[in-house]
Amino acid sequence: MKVSSTFSMVARCPRASALGVCVSTAAPAVGSRVPHVEADVGAIATQARTNVLYGIEGLKMLKAGFSPEKTLEAVLKKDPDRESRQVIIIDKEGRKAAFTGKETVNWKGHLTGKDYVVAGNLLVGRRVLEAMAQAFERSEDLLADRLMRALEAGQEAGGDRRGRVSAALLVASKKNKGTPPILALRVDKHKDPVTELRRIFESYKNEKAET
Repeated sequence: MKVSSTFSMVARCPRASALGVCVSTAAPAVGSRVPHVEADVGAIATQARTNVLYGIEGLKMLKAGFSPEKTLEAVLKKDPDRESRQVIIIDKEGRKAAFTGKETVNWKGHLTGKDYVVAGNLLVGRRVLEAMAQAFERSEDLLADRLMRALEAGQEAGGDRRGRVSAALLVASKKNKGTPPILALRVDKHKDPVTELRRIFESYKNEKAET
């Protein structure tokens, strides 16, 4: 379990039946630990002292019909290190849950809004989350584009106060249920990971348009 001082967002698009996570941090390979998504089920980000079981077990519980609040309550209850965790969840219905443990490092916190939850720890300040929320709310594009804009806004607002290393964007759609996510992009070690993720994202969109 690695420490992942991070800013992230989980969100959904009811029009496209899509769910996704965007995330960036000052540690390598954030995309392998923090984001968890399943089409027509939910999206989870597990960070701070990251425990991937929150994502794995959380999605299983959502799929079984538990609400995000009941799911979060259950996984926290059996974790003796819960106060070192930060977890955000949204399900296919738009129901949300969030937890920021007392032992996570300042600045830390989370915000909820229509169809999203945003969270971070070891940030330069609350303005990172506020910028992400505003960017998401102001956009009416597809979910992947909205999440990418939110991530860029968080970085522009200061992001992780330790620096920049990795970023990821993960989106799954109901139309692709039972198949790999429609979009799974990662930057594992880069001096400007969010900018590099944007470059890869635009390349993906261009190639998709040509096929």
